[in-house]
Amino acid sequence: MLDYFPQFFTNKAITLYLLSLIVVSVLFFNNSLPIAWWFFGIVEVISFFYFSNVLTKKWSNISEKSFRKKLFTTALMIRIVWVIVSYILFLTVWTGTPFEWHYGDSGAYHELGYWVSYLIKNGEIQQYFDYFEGRYSDSGYAAFLGIQYVLTGDSIFIARLLKALFSALTALMVYKLTSRTFNESTGRMAGIFTMLMPSLIYYTGLHLKETEMVFISVWFLERADSLLRSRNFSFSTLWLPIVLVVVLFFFRTVLAVTILFAFFTAIFFTSERILKIGKRLIIGIWVVLAIGFLFGTKYVNEISEIWNQRGESQAQSINWRATREGGNILAVYASTAVFVPLILVIPFPTMVNINGQEIQMFMNGGNFVKNIIAFFVIFAIYWIIKEKKWRDFLLIITFLVGYLAVLAMSAFAQSERFHQPIIPMLLILAALGISKITDKQKKLFNIYLFVVFAIIIGWNLFKLSGRGLI
Repeated sequence: MLDYFPQFFTNKAITLYLLSLIVVSVLFFNNSLPIAWWFFGIVEVISFFYFSNVLTKKWSNISEKSFRKKLFTTALMIRIVWVIVSYILFLTVWTGTPFEWHYGDSGAYHELGYWVSYLIKNGEIQQYFDYFEGRYSDSGYAAFLGIQYVLTGDSIFIARLLKALFSALTALMVYKLTSRTFNESTGRMAGIFTMLMPSLIYYTGLHLKETEMVFISVWFLERADSLLRSRNFSFSTLWLPIVLVVVLFFFRTVLAVTILFAFFTAIFFTSERILKIGKRLIIGIWVVLAIGFLFGTKYVNEISEIWNQRGESQAQSINWRATREGGNILAVYASTAVFVPLILVIPFPTMVNINGQEIQMFMNGGNFVKNIIAFFVIFAIYWIIKEKKWRDFLLIITFLVGYLAVLAMSAFAQSERFHQPIIPMLLILAALGISKITDKQKKLFNIYLFVVFAIIIGWNLFKLSGRGLI
């Protein structure tokens, strides 16, 4: 069993990325990626794969206490540096504001936070409850920002530093969850992957709620996993998971329901007492409970609307992307049938210059990293099924599959932002896949790289031709 990320994989991944950049730039020279996005993409890819190899070896034999300290402090320093650098670059080079390009949601969250801060200072907080009545998904983040602003004098920069702290803690939680679920060496790999994952770092420099949502989700899963394995259902063990999932409801309702569904599924199919009832009866009761839970409370309005309108909203979103000015006319061919087989792998990197897609171009390296780790996730799922270990890892698997199913049927399947909540689960399973892979199975990686290379070329051709740029 491997306890590190071998150079066999990391060197090939880096080589493929550089080759893809060069080939795409040559093929589509008139729309080649600006040099700044080359730089950031190369830093994202090389940093992740090179240091994943080096650190999984270097930190494999140190004590558990030393590892936790190194993991947290290194993750925190990386993120603080990025918060400082991105804040300066946004202000002085990119947008002239503390926010990213086309900062619709970021600007709206800031304004809401500033408003909540004003209400708190002036004793008018009832207006906040009136404004968000019945709309839970954004109310928590607005309140969280508002409280921060009260304490920090409306500081955007300090809010970003707190995101760096939450993201560093996420890496620590991933390590704890993976070590308990699998083993110590796999936990260390997963923690290092989380520490180095470009997209998780990137969002600490933005004013979006993804960093906090990821942290709350992973913390809940870590505590829920501990609860399930200890079977100690008491107030002292239950209060924190309950608080975390309630908070999550007020950040993104769909995510909270999905994670609760995963928790109850894990309880239902791993409890020895329940298992004695009989398989058919268990499945029948579980289906009834699942339907009752999903559609029997006032918190599921958002989910019901998404489910009932899933085809319509996806079709409307695709049509908008195809018909808007500068849109991609080929987007009409995208659908759930296309997204489902690729949902573990997408989005693919944008390696061409598309006006208005600065974020996609900036994140090209981070998306490529996700494309590569998906190979190990697929292998891990195959290993779990083959070894009939699914019941041991049901919490993680159900959350991953449940969230991806909702995402694949939504209008946001191709948006890397909406993939963020399950990135830690992908990294956990990637670490498992790496630890279980054999020399014989390594050969499949070369085939996978060829497929990814072909898709990257096709994806960038699709983006240009659909806009009439070639």
